Amino acid sequence: MAKVCEVCGKSEMSGCTVSHSNRHTKRTWKPNIQRVRAKVGDETKRVNVCTSCLRSGNINRSI
Repeated sequence: MAKVCEVCGKSEMSGCTVSHSNRHTKRTWKPNIQRVRAKVGDETKRVNVCTSCLRSGNINRSI
């Protein structure tokens, strides 16, 4: 499954983990992507959506 939100386009980010001794190590942050059924136009489709879009109501979930 692609780790990209189909609503807002949020995807994997990269950066550094900084320890207490200030050592830097490369790491990645992945968004919390859920595969949900949602109304897209006049039909119901399965879409990959991040949880922040689900909570904010950017997408209409169908049951």
